[in-house]
Amino acid sequence: MSTTLMDPTSELMSEHREPLPKPDSLDGLTVGLLDISKARGDIFIDRIEDLLVQRGIKTRRYKKPTFTRVAPTELTQQIATECDVVVESLAD
Repeated sequence: MSTTLMDPTSELMSEHREPLPKPDSLDGLTVGLLDISKARGDIFIDRIEDLLVQRGIKTRRYKKPTFTRVAPTELTQQIATECDVVVESLAD
């Protein structure tokens, strides 16, 4: 019996990628906050943004059109050019 594993990122070919190194600090960085459009995800992002802003960290907000599909390429490219790190909301 064989097992087939599906890649949730919808890539056609799975590739081994090393994760990017985590920054030592968020000071001086821009944190992107991505709401994936699930119910109450904005509440989570609002709270995270409040905590970051209290620490003097710059944030930028983004929202996917729908949680049922991957983020549009234009959106991911915009986030990649405008932010140093990203927090993605998942909630229900």
